[in-house]
Amino acid sequence: MWEWCNDNGLTPLIQVQVEGEQARVPMEFVKDGQIVLNIGPAATRSLTMNNVEIQFNARFGGVSREISVPWSAVKGLYARETGEGMLFPPEEIETEDVTGIPGSQEAQEPSLDMEAAPPQNQKKPTLTLVK
Repeated sequence: MWEWCNDNGLTPLIQVQVEGEQARVPMEFVKDGQIVLNIGPAATRSLTMNNVEIQFNARFGGVSREISVPWSAVKGLYARETGEGMLFPPEEIETEDVTGIPGSQEAQEPSLDMEAAPPQNQKKPTLTLVK
């Protein structure tokens, strides 16, 4: 996506979830636990992206800062000019049941909510092909 943005003359941005992550960003620019960072060649120096994180140097308010963002904190990568890009789904968190075995969950019986069930005399929706 970063290459596509640069190849098309667009500005690549990343949306970063800062809270609960090991992101190293200028906290004075964080709003509602998130920050949007320009990772284009004109805005960064020493940009590296590996399987673990994105690292670069950038200026914020005239002050050079070293930025480090783990991929788990990146919620989206998109082009500023068009809004086209990718949103990343939240990572699944392993849970523990009462036995303490990570990732295992006790099976739960599905509950039937009779008030939420549609009336029995209601027709099912259908699609009609219009030519």
